[in-house]
Amino acid sequence: MRLDGPDRYYLLVPKRRFSVKGALGEHHFSHRASGHAPKLYIVHDHDMPIYVGVTKQPIANRLRLGWSADGEHGYHGYAWRHAFKSVGLDIWYQTIAASHGRLHDMETVEAEVVHLLRGRYGQWPAFQTEIHFHPSTSSHRRAAREVLELYPRRAAHNNALQRTHSPVTPLAGRAQASRQAARR
Repeated sequence: MRLDGPDRYYLLVPKRRFSVKGALGEHHFSHRASGHAPKLYIVHDHDMPIYVGVTKQPIANRLRLGWSADGEHGYHGYAWRHAFKSVGLDIWYQTIAASHGRLHDMETVEAEVVHLLRGRYGQWPAFQTEIHFHPSTSSHRRAAREVLELYPRRAAHNNALQRTHSPVTPLAGRAQASRQAARR
């Protein structure tokens, strides 16, 4: 199983609607994000995954559904929309030749990604509310590992027991590396 991506976006998360900004500054989703092919998407807070989802809908439609849900029909929408002012959104696409328009394989990768996040951080993603489990193959598990290569291995923000020291900012990390290099 092969995935293309990710396409990286940033969402401003006001109460009523979201706005999008692409990595190149565009204020709309790409053509393939707006298509009907299966997609895996990860919402993250500073590269810390907080939600993993799949859809065949255009991503803007899927996000709008998660924004407008009020629980009337049992679906309450994205809980993370109430907790953040902005989030990152990464989208992977199943190659068309392999997908045949089916979501089953992407749901399997979604479950494997969430399972790996649980193992890595000792906790489920903070705002994960649903996972679709299907029997997986080595190609599903490999795709999930490749997806997670984008995200750092650090303590989960929702697992205080895993934190043994205060987080190091990238700038502080560079300064520390410079001091270590100077000592050599």
